[in-house]
Amino acid sequence: MSTQDKVLILHGWGGSDAPHWQAELAGTVAKAYGTVSFPLLDNCHFPSKNRWVKQLKEILEDFKPDTIVCHSLATTLWFWFCNESDIQQEVSQVKRLFLVSPPSLTTEVDTIKTFFPCTLPENLNAKKIQIIVSDNDPYIEVKEAQMMADHYDIPLNIIKNAGHINEDSGYGKWEYIEKLVLDRS
Repeated sequence: MSTQDKVLILHGWGGSDAPHWQAELAGTVAKAYGTVSFPLLDNCHFPSKNRWVKQLKEILEDFKPDTIVCHSLATTLWFWFCNESDIQQEVSQVKRLFLVSPPSLTTEVDTIKTFFPCTLPENLNAKKIQIIVSDNDPYIEVKEAQMMADHYDIPLNIIKNAGHINEDSGYGKWEYIEKLVLDRS
């Protein structure tokens, strides 16, 4: 990441307030003189897919990120966004996309039911993509995460015993994701 790169951090269901690793990452990027946007998506505790997709389009149009970091439901949001037909102009500059703890494409949770089921988009519209999951995430099996990675021929990084990779599983400050995002190569 150069100091001119713009990093967009998208939270999942319920937000990612401190001490969540996404809040820590936003601070770390800013301390490194990077440009970061960490918006609170609309009604994060009772999200609506259509409202979130609309809001994401506006954010991308205004901020024009180089790097996008999605956690949990934000990965599903990204899939829905990429399934839209007219997005090329909004995401043509995305260099790196990190998808952390994507939930199953067939998640059955009433509060977030507007997001599911979800199909994988043909293209994730980024130059370099990584999926990061835990081997004991309650929202996705490693087998399904591997299927997602294989679908796009991208790396799948599996972390041992990390749960949903959030503050509840001990992921406040997370040096691994900070290193990946701040990597200047």
